[in-house]
Order: sequence, then structure tokens, then C-alpha cells
Amino acid sequence: MFRKLVTLEDAKKIIDENFKPIVIGDEDVALLEAYSRVLKDDIVSSIDVPSFDRSTVDGYAVKAEDTFEADENQSVSLNISGVVFAGEQPKMVLGKGEAVEIATGAPLPEGANAVVMVEDVERLDNQLQVYTAVTPYLNVMKKGSDIKCGKTVLHARQVLGASEIGVLAALGLTKTRCFKPPMVAVISIGDEVVAPGKLLSAGKIFDINTYSLSTAIMECGAKPVFFGLVSDDKAALSKTLETALTCADVVITSGGVSVGSHDYTPQIVDSLGKPGVVISGIAVKPGKPTTVAFAQDKPIFSLPGNPAAALLIFYLLVRPIIQRLCCRDPSEMRTIRAFAGAKLFSAKGRRTFIMVKLVLDIEKCRLVAEPVVGTSGAITLLSETDGFIEIIENQQYINKDEEVLVKLFKPI
Repeated sequence: MFRKLVTLEDAKKIIDENFKPIVIGDEDVALLEAYSRVLKDDIVSSIDVPSFDRSTVDGYAVKAEDTFEADENQSVSLNISGVVFAGEQPKMVLGKGEAVEIATGAPLPEGANAVVMVEDVERLDNQLQVYTAVTPYLNVMKKGSDIKCGKTVLHARQVLGASEIGVLAALGLTKTRCFKPPMVAVISIGDEVVAPGKLLSAGKIFDINTYSLSTAIMECGAKPVFFGLVSDDKAALSKTLETALTCADVVITSGGVSVGSHDYTPQIVDSLGKPGVVISGIAVKPGKPTTVAFAQDKPIFSLPGNPAAALLIFYLLVRPIIQRLCCRDPSEMRTIRAFAGAKLFSAKGRRTFIMVKLVLDIEKCRLVAEPVVGTSGAITLLSETDGFIEIIENQQYINKDEEVLVKLFKPI
């Protein structure tokens, strides 16, 4: 397969020219299954929340004007005419000079407009001595004060988290309309790869990429579909890719993209349909042999087999596409400023990404980005890396103690 390296920026342009993400569809989703899904439509409340005036404390519902003369030196005496617990409808009407015992969350009885806290009263049988004045609606959550009927509480294309799902539940909804997540096929290629849990014989390694890439796909809001481990066999790989292309919206492979005699992936993805391979190598390190193809109007990302390189290229190129298919705005990776812990060199002519871990320099009160030692296939790069530093093509090196921008793989 030909190799014509393109810059990272040109690779992104080529992908955008060949692929315009469209909405997959929409469906009703039960609330308990709606976490991280994307709303299709605005949510407009059909009720007031709360739907009644409710007490925010344990105490006594009163007419505020009945307490205006009360203070710590001179109490006001009120008659207790009943009690209201949370969840029940008051049956009494509060008259002048009366009070009703009330629990937190209970509805105010008709005629009451405030609640005096239990700490500010003394009770003797059915007589209540009030030692503090209250203003109208003190310690009361008024009807509709949280959410008014007719108010738009959530907006279309909003990602549902715990608080948003709580809002939907507060409106009495059991399901909501969400965009369908894209299906992303994941295929690991190589005779040397073995599924975790299987016998690891000499010369074999456990499959890492299926799990790291599938998790990264889920973080975007999409659904990974594992199409199995495929050996370095043309017929087997062709059949698996054809099936994946039929069933999924995006196909991601790892391995088999270098220049070895058994690296068939670029040839096979190029044969799956027009336009075929549009990127055959990117001027980056790690990740140089990355291949991108399009067939049946679907993208096929063929990533290097090295776990760190595969995950890096996923974040740089694949993640924005999947986010857009999920109807999410592509989000930039979080960044943090630090100081280089060593002199860092670039690969000549290639955009270089140095994997680093962040260490707190207590003496100088600053974060230090220490390079993680190892090749792009080293497992320590995955377990120890917090993020990466980018060195552009025409920059030869970054000096030790030079301020750098670290793009984060994960929160720190």
C-alpha cells in the first residue's frame, strides 16, 4: 500500500471533506437508561414544581401577621389546631390566632402563609408560645418556585447526567426522547493477540486495544460493538470488515497497518468501496501508519496496534467524529499548564506527542510533566500517563523547566 504522509491538520481536513456526520435516529429511553444520552427535543414542564406551598422545616404553620409582636422577651400565644405530615393533604383551614404542627415537605394548610421553626417555640398541650416573628412565606417553598408550568427546563442536544435525569423525574416522566447513539465496530488484528482469560502462550500478548478503545467510545456517548480478534489472514479480515461495515456506523481497527508482509489492513479497507483509502500515513509520532478510508458513506479508522499510539490517534482524529455522530459538540481535551521535567526532543519532520505524568513539585509549588519512559507499545504508557505534550514539526526540542501545555487523558 502506498504511503504518502499528510500533516495532522490536513488529515482532519480530508476527513471533514469526505464525511458529514448525520443524525442516526431517535428513540424513547427509560430514565434509568438515559444517562449520558442526548435529548432530541426541549423539555417543557407541564406542572408546577412543587405543586403546592410546602414547608422547608419542621415547625408550625401560622399566619405571619399573628407573630409580628413576638420576640425573645415577649411571646405570642397561639392555639394548635392540628398536624400535617409530609405526603398528606391538609383537611383544616387555619384561622386567626391558630397554628398547625407541620413536617418538612408537608403542604401548608389553607390560611397559613409562613412556618415558624420548632426551635423558636414552646408547646404546652395545645398552646404554642412563639418567641420570634416571621415574615410571609418564611420557611416556605411556594408553588412553582422551583419550576413553573410551561418553563423549558432542558434543551435539545443536552447531555443527560444525574441532575438532568433528576429533573425529568421531578416532572413525573418515566422516559424521554433521545438521539440514537451510533454503533462503532471495534476489531483487533494480529496473530499475536489473545483475548484476556485465554491461555497466553509464548510470543502472544493479551488484547488491550479492544478494551481501551471501547471505553473511549463509550465516553463519547456511542456504543462499541466488538467484532472479535482477527488473525493476519486476508480472507478472515475481509469478511469481518464487510460484516462490520454493514452493521455499524463507524469501523475502528487496530493493528496490521504497518509495512510488514502480513499488514493487509490498508489494502483490504481500500477494496471495500469508494473512495477507499484517503489517508495512508500521518506525519506524527506515535501513530505514523494510521490509515483512514471511507466506504458505503462510513468512516473506517485503521489505527496502529501499539496501545498508546492507538488511543492517542483515537483522541486526535476519531473522537470528534463520534461525538458529532452522537449529536454532541466536539469537545476539546482538557489542558493544564506544567513545567517540562526533562529536555524533550521531537521526531524530525513529524508532529511529536510526548506522554507524560504530572508530579507536584512541593518545593517550587508547581506541576512538573515527567515523560513516561517506554515505547508506544509499552503498557506503562497507558497506566502511568496523565496526558501528552505536543511538539510541532518545526520545533526541535523543549527545554527542561520550560512551561508546557499538557492535554489530559483523564482528570487529575
